[in-house]
Amino acid sequence: MRIALTGEALIDFTASEAGTLAFLGHEGGSPLNTAVACARLGQPTGFLTQLSTDLFGERLMGFLERNGVDTSFILRSDAPSTLAFVERTPQTNRYAFYTRGSADATWAPVPLPPLPAECRFLHFGSISLLQDPAGARIADLIAENRGRRVIVFDPNVRPSLIADMAAYRARVARWFAMADLVKLSDEDAELLAPGRPVDALAAECLAAGARAVIVTRGGAGATLWRTGHEAMTVAAPRVKVVDTIGAGDTFTAGLSVSLLAQGVEQPAQLSALSNEAWTAVMRFAATAAALNCTREGADPPTLEAVHTALAQEDNGAAASRS
Repeated sequence: MRIALTGEALIDFTASEAGTLAFLGHEGGSPLNTAVACARLGQPTGFLTQLSTDLFGERLMGFLERNGVDTSFILRSDAPSTLAFVERTPQTNRYAFYTRGSADATWAPVPLPPLPAECRFLHFGSISLLQDPAGARIADLIAENRGRRVIVFDPNVRPSLIADMAAYRARVARWFAMADLVKLSDEDAELLAPGRPVDALAAECLAAGARAVIVTRGGAGATLWRTGHEAMTVAAPRVKVVDTIGAGDTFTAGLSVSLLAQGVEQPAQLSALSNEAWTAVMRFAATAAALNCTREGADPPTLEAVHTALAQEDNGAAASRS
């Protein structure tokens, strides 16, 4: 296990047509999507959560196993599975979550599971942090592993689940301070710091202790901030977008997978990585996310597919220069 993730696993019911009550179910949840993406991109990946023994929980467990995710740290419970209902709009996706008393929301192992020594990246974030006891135990897990592994935080802000946004922003500031690598979408940034420049929020994350902050902007690409360096932006590949669900999760997975390929195994190496290496990391992540967008639902690509797409892009750029 080189990458570990903790948090929710749920069933996404997506509206088959806007304005209707016809929904199709898919395995989902930001941490689960990221775990599957990491595994498909070739890195041994484990998932820490609690799944229900109900029919949805069985489907989630089978999905993780079929995708090669290590499920040995997953606990089981007779509590219900978390369910989410998603309606696509031309601008974004609207969500309704049913989480109270669910299996993943009540994850509270005592003692905390010890991660294997070869695990170098640990991801946390999303709606799993909003409910205790799971939120508190995830924070404990991150604190126990901080400094020993690269901690990746993706808040994946879902305002429909947040009753007090001001209090939530204060909590997010504490989670920023626990992370080595922070990944945000532009929508996350606007919700966390409304009306403020994105680079000001990135500077706050860096001041809190993060070594790198990346903000994604969908088709407009992604920008990296590091202390002592100029901001660096990479473009998003041009693709025919079918669905954006899971794109951000796939991008986050691509970051960890590509950073490992660059030899990053300790937090300090994030700061030492060259601009050229960071460009390669972000291109890989952006390409993986773009390929996910060419298919319905969260459906991350394989490592081979990403390498093929990158090679085609490089060949096209070389041809245009000649």
